[in-house]
Amino acid sequence: MSDDIKKVEDMKALLEEAGDLENIREHEVVEGTVVQVNHSEAFVDIGYKQEIPVPKRELAYPEPESAEDVVKVGDKIDVYIQSLGGENGGALSKVKADRMVAWKDIEAVKESGETIDANISQVVKGGLSAVVNGVRGFIPASLVDLHYVKDLNVYVGQTVKVVPIEVDVRKQRLVLSRRSILQEERNKKQDEIFSTIEAGQTVKGTVKRLVEYGAFIDIGGVDGLAHISDLSWERVKQPSDVLKVGDEIDVYVKNVDPDSRKISLSVKDTLRDPWLDKAEKYQEGDYIEGKIIKLTDFGAFMEIEPGFDGLIPMGELSDHRIERADEAVHTGDIVKVKVMRIDNKRKRISLSINRAKRDANAAIVKNYQAEQAKKAAEEAQE
Repeated sequence: MSDDIKKVEDMKALLEEAGDLENIREHEVVEGTVVQVNHSEAFVDIGYKQEIPVPKRELAYPEPESAEDVVKVGDKIDVYIQSLGGENGGALSKVKADRMVAWKDIEAVKESGETIDANISQVVKGGLSAVVNGVRGFIPASLVDLHYVKDLNVYVGQTVKVVPIEVDVRKQRLVLSRRSILQEERNKKQDEIFSTIEAGQTVKGTVKRLVEYGAFIDIGGVDGLAHISDLSWERVKQPSDVLKVGDEIDVYVKNVDPDSRKISLSVKDTLRDPWLDKAEKYQEGDYIEGKIIKLTDFGAFMEIEPGFDGLIPMGELSDHRIERADEAVHTGDIVKVKVMRIDNKRKRISLSINRAKRDANAAIVKNYQAEQAKKAAEEAQE
């Protein structure tokens, strides 16, 4: 090959190299090839004058134990050119390149309305810090769940589905929401449940929250409210006395309101009323004794047994007309009564002091007459 031809080819090669170098500019992302890897760094060829070392902290986030854990010789990787020139030929970052790609992917997710995985890293002021595709984001406390969460630490370490609601690459600001996903899921479940559930059904439920006025119970994706008065047949001072979060129980559907999306539930209606068990011990016509526990304008209540009372109407308290119950009885009096009526449907027992006295007197007269008749018969035989 002549010297002239060689000079032409060398010049051509220099021009091609210069052209390639012109395409390599700072603050851009280019593709490179890993040509060497050791514990602390990887050397990457981006078509520049020399291979440029990339320290392990710029290969992945968080920083790996070794560069060899991230890349191997021959890998094609995208790198961000932080600078060119100097002793090492420049400074490259795979982390920043990945982050730029990640921001674009996150923007695309926001535009499409799709969901993305977020790794919860820590609790910060006002919410949670999370990592999405290597990008740090923020989930406000109000957007973590459907309800207020007192201790957000329970989410640290979890991977949850979120949607981006604010993506600002320039400010490096990423705001995420988990609540919107949960709300959509709940709405779908509500549509399914409200299309099938009816008042009068008994269904399985899980206690989700306890409040002063009752318990919210999940019946398959929808929360219904069991008022405190519907938790037990006995008087309940606070819901935690009879239930705890996580309990799986049967509940009776009292009412369904599709318009307001409210379901009224009852726990006690799935259980036999203990009043009925007590009422079964007695029959109409029985004579019993009990203590007067309350006086009213319409009569007096007598305790038949603890937690089981009967009413003695005003007209059944005395054999003569009275205006007030205390003209015949007083609280604490032990009286004998006759069971007049047991109304299981209305859960009422009607009692009478008058009938008990009359029947007792009639029995005395009857016994006396029987004794006299017997005596007369014995005398006649003599």
